[in-house]
Amino acid sequence: MAPASAGGLAVVPPGNRNATQPAVPRGSILRTAETKGSFEAKYAKVRDLLATDRVLIGKIKAIAKAYDIDPVHMVGAIVGEHTYNVDAFDRLQTYYVQAISYASSSRLRFGYGDEPIAQFLARPQFEKCAKFADDSYRLWTCRETVWETSFSGKTVDGVAFPKDRFSKVFFQPLFAGQTFGLGQGSPLMALMMSDMVAQISGYPKLSENRAPEVYDAIMNPDKSLAYMAACIRRSIDDYKTIAGKDISKNPGITTTLYNIGRSSQRAEALRARGGQPEENYFGWLVNDKLPELRKLLEEAPAPGPTAQKSAQPGR
Repeated sequence: MAPASAGGLAVVPPGNRNATQPAVPRGSILRTAETKGSFEAKYAKVRDLLATDRVLIGKIKAIAKAYDIDPVHMVGAIVGEHTYNVDAFDRLQTYYVQAISYASSSRLRFGYGDEPIAQFLARPQFEKCAKFADDSYRLWTCRETVWETSFSGKTVDGVAFPKDRFSKVFFQPLFAGQTFGLGQGSPLMALMMSDMVAQISGYPKLSENRAPEVYDAIMNPDKSLAYMAACIRRSIDDYKTIAGKDISKNPGITTTLYNIGRSSQRAEALRARGGQPEENYFGWLVNDKLPELRKLLEEAPAPGPTAQKSAQPGR
């Protein structure tokens, strides 16, 4: 289907562009096999969590309204991450308990080897990013770009840096996983979205030097939903302003971007090559299951306007 046009924007219509689901990466297949599970069972588990927890659905709807997005984008991101990344917990309360255990840990810090993140960012290669100090999204996007061009896979000042993502090398201090909580957000994503979340939801701005607070932001369900919504809002805005594409009607595309990140760089690449954005295996599932996911939202009214600032279980 050819995209429609609205106010100079090409509207990306609902539905999948690929007739069949794009290949699921081997890593996701292996992680699921290790638990003797299946993608179908994992999907059913997270769907059932959403279907039975009307408080959670109400919070999703309230936060989506605050960030001016369709709540199905948030449902899609949660479903995709818990189908292909990690199993969902049976109860929302478990996410609160897990968040408390992380936020209270004195072991949490960001860095690589013996070099803390503050020391690393003080290197001269990052000086160009200082002009974005008042814009967390542009600041951390700049820093991520510097990492990729000047450090990833290189030996700098006698230190050999892995050829891997910035978020994986510097922002996973305790465990092998890189994303956490209900929204499966990464610390780097939370740092990027800090300004928007502070403005809309009122949570304090985050600092890379206070790792426990960053982990609380992505693991406390109430807070993590705000960061998820901000990330989705940003990807929609990036594709609109950079690539001239309105992706707000296609949850499969926003779920894809939530999964792979770097929406501004990807929007720039799309503008350069032309064509239309395509869903990955995450997004394909969401578009394929869209009627079922929308039904989850139809059965729960949105709570009051202050719901997105609640930080207590069950409130």
